[in-house]
Amino acid sequence: MNDTTPPMNPASSEATDRQLDLARAQGDAYRAALDHMANDVAHDGGLQLKGDYLIAYAIEDAEGVYAMEDGELVWHNPDQTNAHVEVIVCDAADGRFVPGLTVTASLETPRGAVLGPYTQELVWHPMIYHYARNWTVPEDGEYTLRVHIEPAGFSRHDEINGRRFADAVDAEFTGVAIERGAEPVEPPR
Repeated sequence: MNDTTPPMNPASSEATDRQLDLARAQGDAYRAALDHMANDVAHDGGLQLKGDYLIAYAIEDAEGVYAMEDGELVWHNPDQTNAHVEVIVCDAADGRFVPGLTVTASLETPRGAVLGPYTQELVWHPMIYHYARNWTVPEDGEYTLRVHIEPAGFSRHDEINGRRFADAVDAEFTGVAIERGAEPVEPPR
């Protein structure tokens, strides 16, 4: 945390000490899931503190997803994509996931070409919410991942602890190892 990150001040105008402890417990549980995803599940992962956020990434094989189309969930296989780039954004003060953000990412290839920036959509996952998309990358190797987060447009409670997420933030991760691949997926029945 840096000196511009609002603390979880116990003098909160909206939350009791018990409620702030519960928020931190949520953050601790989310962090355990994040660490598991980045270290045990993903091909590569990392994190850094930036402003009011803890920003992490995880790289996996491209994967299928459901998306709403004309009021119905429609399954999309990872056709013609070969990497799944996840960006995880947490409150630096309590560790909880921050939803409702506009997150974009770009990748610089090992040869210096820039892919993106592309919007990373909010994805529900059985273990961990994140912002993600499937990408098509030209080669295996070490990439540079650049993440941009716009100021949050949502309301904030708490006159003391609520002054956060007001600035755009940029993070850069170098040496991001990407091995192209896609999960073999059968369409759901």
